[in-house]
Amino acid sequence: MTKQIASLGYQVFFEKNLESLEPFITSRNYSQILVLVDRNTNDNCLPILQSALSEITDYDIIEVDPGEENKNIDFCIGVWKTMLDFGADRKALMINLGGGVVTDMGGFAASTYKRGIDFIQIPTTLLSQVDASVGGKTGIDLDNVKNIIGTFTQPQAVFISGQFLSTLDDRQMRSGFSEVIKHGLIYDKSLFLRTNEVYLETDDLDDIVFRSVEIKNEVITEDPTEKGLRKILNFGHTIGHAIEGYSLINDATPLIHGEAIALGMICEAYIAHKINGLSATDLSEIVQAFDNRFERYPFSAEIYPELIALMQNDKKNVGKRLGFALLSEIGKCDYNIYVEEELIKESLDFYRNR
Repeated sequence: MTKQIASLGYQVFFEKNLESLEPFITSRNYSQILVLVDRNTNDNCLPILQSALSEITDYDIIEVDPGEENKNIDFCIGVWKTMLDFGADRKALMINLGGGVVTDMGGFAASTYKRGIDFIQIPTTLLSQVDASVGGKTGIDLDNVKNIIGTFTQPQAVFISGQFLSTLDDRQMRSGFSEVIKHGLIYDKSLFLRTNEVYLETDDLDDIVFRSVEIKNEVITEDPTEKGLRKILNFGHTIGHAIEGYSLINDATPLIHGEAIALGMICEAYIAHKINGLSATDLSEIVQAFDNRFERYPFSAEIYPELIALMQNDKKNVGKRLGFALLSEIGKCDYNIYVEEELIKESLDFYRNR
């Protein structure tokens, strides 16, 4: 059964077998179809897409290396060059089949190639389904600063299928689930409470994924270009992105996005407790929710200057002031709150020493 959410001029389709995808494409008379994958989605997810496109067999595959460390201008140039080699014109369609790296970079490549061609997002990880699938943000990283180069460009459609989640390992599922927890924390306490009861190994996540996307869509349709309310989606991300960038530079096995954001949400919940009215009880519940699913990431106070330097490049800042979205209680979040460096360091101490 198809469920849909209307977003900013396009539909998000929830379908196990992607049954609406082929009719959607054939009704639009595209000159060419390009499918962007990484090595993992080429092996595990492309067969599902090919089954859905039983009548469409003429398309070109563009493959990139997986991993956040490859979401940069060099790989994007490779995508543009391949599009040029395939002779893609302005009436071509790009289908981005993958996680957040593929959908972010593929959307950016499509939105800038020949001043923009149509693209469809088919997110294949839990993280990309609940986070990168709606909102029209495209982007790449620069010098380990997350998504600092990008555009607001809406896809023609988004197709979400639970089939793809069966291709993920436990680490990827937990990473994606941190964003589901975030949506509950910033907007819907009942969703947060539901996440505490979920067994990722066995439970059907269709309803929770739908509600999570619904929340994000409600926020972004009210504020498409992040002038106000949309900033609440950044809860956990000011510190989390800095930790993610640090780990990419320094760790043999870097943290992945949801792991870093889980750390960021613990720290930023502590800040919210100190300056934005979040109760000690709520703080304890939040910490416990993440500790139930994630191991603590070890680091020392020696890295604080590097983390602060990364935070100073964050898009939410105004001048030298470090901008945060902070909870006032579970289910409610404020934005445009500027935090002093000493309190940020105190929150990192709280994470390390608790």
